[in-house]
Amino acid sequence: AVGVNALLSMRLGQKKQDEVNAAAENGLFLAVCSFIAFFVIGLFCMHPYLTSQTADSEIIDFGMEYLNVVVLGSFGMFSAIMLDRLLQGTGRTVFTMYSQTAGALTNIILDPLLIFGIGPFPRMGMTGAALATVIGQWLSMCLSFIFNVKINTEIQFRFSRFRPDALVIKQIYKVGVPSILLNSITSVTTYFLNLILGSFSSTAIAVYGVYFKLNSFIFMPVFGLNNGMVPIIAYNYGARNRKRITATIRNGLLLAMGIMLFGMALFELFPAQLLGLFDASPAMLAIGVPAIRIIACSFLGAALGITFSSVFQAFGNAVYSMIATFVRQIVALLPAAYLLSLSGDVNAIWWSYLIAEVVSIIACIFFMHRIYKEKIEPLSA
Repeated sequence: AVGVNALLSMRLGQKKQDEVNAAAENGLFLAVCSFIAFFVIGLFCMHPYLTSQTADSEIIDFGMEYLNVVVLGSFGMFSAIMLDRLLQGTGRTVFTMYSQTAGALTNIILDPLLIFGIGPFPRMGMTGAALATVIGQWLSMCLSFIFNVKINTEIQFRFSRFRPDALVIKQIYKVGVPSILLNSITSVTTYFLNLILGSFSSTAIAVYGVYFKLNSFIFMPVFGLNNGMVPIIAYNYGARNRKRITATIRNGLLLAMGIMLFGMALFELFPAQLLGLFDASPAMLAIGVPAIRIIACSFLGAALGITFSSVFQAFGNAVYSMIATFVRQIVALLPAAYLLSLSGDVNAIWWSYLIAEVVSIIACIFFMHRIYKEKIEPLSA
């Protein structure tokens, strides 16, 4: 979807309507192919994954009950993500907000109704939670499809005449594969950090999970902001407008750092209150308060890394994002976390985030300098 977004925006800037249509149509084709591939993989890998993380049979049973429904119904998620990227690629991000908000609110409303069997709804437990998620994803997909067909006039869908185009697919994956690997690296990092923290206690793993839920409130606005940057930069690169490119990068970075600064202040000042939202026990507070305060110190560096990664994707150099993320998480974060865990103090592990962020900033600045010299500076003022 990232590859489709960048390619579509660039072709719009170049006024190549046929290639705009081809990017969108091949993107939807790839979304269907991805669903089929991961549906098959999910059938065989769900149970081994759960058993590798815990020996608790109840957690494994709940996990299988949830994932069986979510994987079976994940077509809505794959399609919704791609359709939303088509809207973003043409600058209609407000409609992605509508589709995603509708899906999220539906999920939130249906969760208690289907889990606990409130009113006319049956009590479905974990299956109900999964079903609420899938229904929300399908609603988002349907709304996004309607918005694309009725409102997104920059794209002219020709489904009856569609044939997969190998050249277009190659161009999509040139940007998309690094982004895919980037997200995969994050999943791998989470998996191994859980194993490192699990050597101390299940509470340490719970703190890590709660931190991820809390940081999403800060990071998601920054990711959304930077998703909006990609089509603007790509379009103006296609139109060879240096002034708008540099203004977009500058304003995006300032806004991202402003949001992260607010988040850092919130995490530093009110860690116990934030953990209290999850009914934290005294043991969780003892680990969680220092964890949140230490990790929050890395937020400003994360703002720079996220912003520059979006810039790399917009210019078709998503491989730079992949390398920066690989260096940050595999080369720096995981080894640092493991070495710090040998101290026997679980709170020492959280300092690995600061170490990793410093390494990431150095890599991002190096790549940003190359992008500026090779692609931005040669454009007309």
